[in-house]
Order: sequence, then structure tokens, then C-alpha cells
Amino acid sequence: MTRLKTFSFGGGWQSVAALALAARGDLDYRTFLMANVGADSENPGTLRYLEEHAAPFAARHGLDLILLDRHTKNGEVETIRQRIIGSNGSRQTIPVYLSNGKPGSRVCTVEFKIQVTGAWLQAHGATPDNPATVGMGITLDEIGRANPAKAMPYERLEYPLLWLGLRRADCPRIIRDAGLPMPPKSSCDFCPIRKVHEWQAMHETEPERFERACEVEDTINGHLGRKGKPPVYLTSYGRPLRRLFEHGTQLPLIDSDAEACSNGWCMT
Repeated sequence: MTRLKTFSFGGGWQSVAALALAARGDLDYRTFLMANVGADSENPGTLRYLEEHAAPFAARHGLDLILLDRHTKNGEVETIRQRIIGSNGSRQTIPVYLSNGKPGSRVCTVEFKIQVTGAWLQAHGATPDNPATVGMGITLDEIGRANPAKAMPYERLEYPLLWLGLRRADCPRIIRDAGLPMPPKSSCDFCPIRKVHEWQAMHETEPERFERACEVEDTINGHLGRKGKPPVYLTSYGRPLRRLFEHGTQLPLIDSDAEACSNGWCMT
């Protein structure tokens, strides 16, 4: 049987570079799958880039760039923000920080990325006996995130950018050589796996987007407060996001990558 072969497209530097490499024949992938967490959840710049640049580029080069939504059991599209707000914070979904600064559990990557893409793969013939090949956009400087053992039974993960010896710093050249502008960083508006300087930039330049993130944190904490539980936060600083920059931007701009997204499904 012919094995299904796709590339996990996150909308960031690595996956756009992979799209450019496939267009010029340096990568053997023709189908790119992007799990869409929702227009109310994803960085709006990422979705604009997809519509205005990545999708037309893929079409011009005979590549399939497919945007996949998560659907509930009744067939309605579900976004991460809808889940949190619609449940009044009882289904927090994202890895918020506990009062001790440690991240809590999360299901966002599994339910809104892996399962969404997996449903498409299985609908198109991927099985444990005939697994799909899924390319991941991990580069040499992130080699610790490459873990084929994390593959689902119906897929086999591979890392073509590693095989080409590419680093993240190589991606701008590849993207610009293809005639494409640089994409913004892909991540949910309210993703806690964000460095404080990125929160600061959002606060200063995209206040409406920052407010949407604050609303998510407020909703989760409203639920916890009603149950008599301590608050949680979208940063490790132990302060509500609304108050993070109330005295200016004097927080130390030192961030740890220790809790960064480890599997390559988001942000690449």
C-alpha cells in the first residue's frame, strides 16, 4: 500500500521554510496540514500570513496546504478560546502557571493539534499497519525536541530539516529566496509558553489581543475562585496578566526555555 506522507505546518519559520524547500524540490512533501486552533485563538498575523502568502505560494507550486478545524461531537467547530470561555473557565485546557510558578497540565496540543491532524490522517487511510509519514519542522538547534517515540500508532514521525543540517537561523534565507516575507511567530493569543518580552510587545503594540488574553486568565480564575481555589496565571511571575506591566516595563527580560513546547506541534 502507498504510505500517506504529510508535513505538520505550524505557520512559523521552520514550516514555511519547509514549504519553500518542497516547492523547489528539496523536500519530498506535497501535503502540508495545519491544525487551526481558531481565529479567536491563533495569532491573527499567522492566519493573515497563511491567507495572503503561504496558501497562494503553495497553490502556485502544486502543493496542498490544508487548514483543519477541530469539531465537537455534534459537528460544530470548536476553538480553544471558545472552550475556556464557554465553560466559564472550568475547562482551562492550556498549561497555566500555578501559584508556585510551575506549569499545570494541558490538553491543548493533544486535542487541538495532534488529534485534529490524526483524524484527517486516519480518514485518508493511515492505520497502525500502514502508518502515515509525518514530517516535523524541528531544526538542529532544537534537536532535543525530536522524539519519534511520541508518534501516534497511525503515524511515523520524521525530521527532514535535521537531515538537511538546517538551523532556525537558516530559515530566513530559505524563505526570502522563495520570494516570501517572514512569517510572525505562531502561537495562541493566550499561550502561557510565551516569554515575558513577547507579552510586553503584545501589551504595547496589540492591546486588543493582550486584553483577550487577560479575559482568558480572568475567566479561569473566576471559576477557581468560586471553588475556593488559588489563582493561576499565564506567566510564571505570580501576578495577573493585567497587572504585569502596570508599573511600566521594568520586569527582568530573562526567560527560561525549560518549559518550552517540546514536541514541535506549535510555533514551528
